Amino acid sequence: MALEQQEKREKQLQRGIAEFYDESSRIWEDIWGDHMHHGFYDPNSTVSASDHRDAQIRMIEESLRFAALSEEGDTWPKSIVDVGCGIGGSTRYLAKKYGAKSVGITLSPVQAERANAIAAAQGFSDKVSFLVADAVEQPFPDGQFDLVWSMESGEHMPNKAKFVGELARVAAPGGTIIIVTWCHRDLGPAEDSLHPWEKDLLKRICDAYYLPAWSSTSDYVRLLQSLSLQDIKTADWSPFVAPFWPAVIRSALTWKGLTSLFRSGLKTVKGALAMPLMIKGYKKDLIKFAIITCRKPK
Repeated sequence: MALEQQEKREKQLQRGIAEFYDESSRIWEDIWGDHMHHGFYDPNSTVSASDHRDAQIRMIEESLRFAALSEEGDTWPKSIVDVGCGIGGSTRYLAKKYGAKSVGITLSPVQAERANAIAAAQGFSDKVSFLVADAVEQPFPDGQFDLVWSMESGEHMPNKAKFVGELARVAAPGGTIIIVTWCHRDLGPAEDSLHPWEKDLLKRICDAYYLPAWSSTSDYVRLLQSLSLQDIKTADWSPFVAPFWPAVIRSALTWKGLTSLFRSGLKTVKGALAMPLMIKGYKKDLIKFAIITCRKPK
């Protein structure tokens, strides 16, 4: 009975995620473009609105550099999966950069349709494709992809062990896995759990963005170690993303932002109202913007 209830909750969560992104993706694209993730900034920098799309590209490049995939060479991936692809911004960027066959998966039919349309308009349909699929039950054979890319999708996964297991399963021997995700802070040696106020803040964010329970970076590392993955590296990039959420709030408060917001639906409005909670979480050192990379043994 407990297992049935858990499966029911996970299905409800998946439906909520799909509907949230069905509603909100168009407004995001209109204001922020086709990269649905944080930007990477110099700490304490002053940025203008025109800097943010460049910062989102920089986030991709810094992630590749951290995983030692930014230099030319024989190690460049020939096949890529973007797990939680949004409208395909990262997928197309990686396909262009590496000349690789790339596929993106998302729970949102609206996102998949839009991502395929953009790829067709840009003449990339032969290299890039997008489909509706579940990240924890991916429709791919074992060992298919040289690069398994997950940019800000892990926070939506209710079962982190299954999620990480699928990333490892579809990675080719010697392939690289890059996970960039929201985490809560690592617990101290004497701590059994987060403080009650921290749990309450995260729950309010979860309710707005259709997130399950949060994990720490250390939790991810333990999961990767349990799968015997190699060269596991992590970093807290929270200082490098600090300007992002204030910029999103400013964009939402413009006339274009407000009118688009209220046209998009209640789920999107609810998500917008929760944005100050994300800023509070970062400032209180509760929320961490983590990058985690590793390689599958050959």
